[in-house]
Amino acid sequence: MILLMGLPGAGKGTQGKIMADRHGMHLVSMGEIIRMYVTGERRVGMLSGELLDDQEVIALLDQVLGGIVNKELCVLDGFPRTIPQAEWLLNKAKKENFKISGVIHLAADEATVKTRLRTRGRLDDREDVIDERFREYNQLTRPLLAWFKEHDIAVFDINAERSVDAVNDDVTRSLHL
Repeated sequence: MILLMGLPGAGKGTQGKIMADRHGMHLVSMGEIIRMYVTGERRVGMLSGELLDDQEVIALLDQVLGGIVNKELCVLDGFPRTIPQAEWLLNKAKKENFKISGVIHLAADEATVKTRLRTRGRLDDREDVIDERFREYNQLTRPLLAWFKEHDIAVFDINAERSVDAVNDDVTRSLHL
C-alpha cells in the first residue's frame, strides 16, 4: 500500500490515477468515497470545509478495503488525515499482514495549490473553504509525516510544483516502480 499525502490541490488524485493506471493498482480516493456516500447535513458541513470524524472515515474505508484482496496493490489518496486514523491503518496492516510501502508527500506551497484549486471547479473549492482545509492539513495531517517516520514507514518528499510528468518520475523512482 502506498499513501499519498499533501495539501489539497498538490496533485494526489492526479498522481494516484497515474500510478494505478500504469502499475495495475487499486486507487482508493477518500475524497471520492466521502463525496459518494455522505449525504444530508454531513455533506453540507463537508462542503464548508468540515472534516468527518475519525470513526466515520475509518468505517467508510474499512468497507472499501474489505473488497480488496491484495491491499499492497493499493494507492490510498487522502487517508490518513489524523493520528488516530494512521494508528488504525497500521493496526489493520499488522492484523491483515499487508505492508505499507511508503508515504509520498507531494510538497507544494499554498499559493501554488490555491491557483490549481481555483481552476478545478469543485463546489468545495471556495476561498474560505480552501483556507480551512489548509489550516486542518497543517494542524492535523502534516504531523503525520514525522509520525510515519517514527513508525519506520518511508516518507518521500516530492516537489509537486513541477509538471505532472516530472512529479511522476520522482514518485516512480522513489518507490522503485
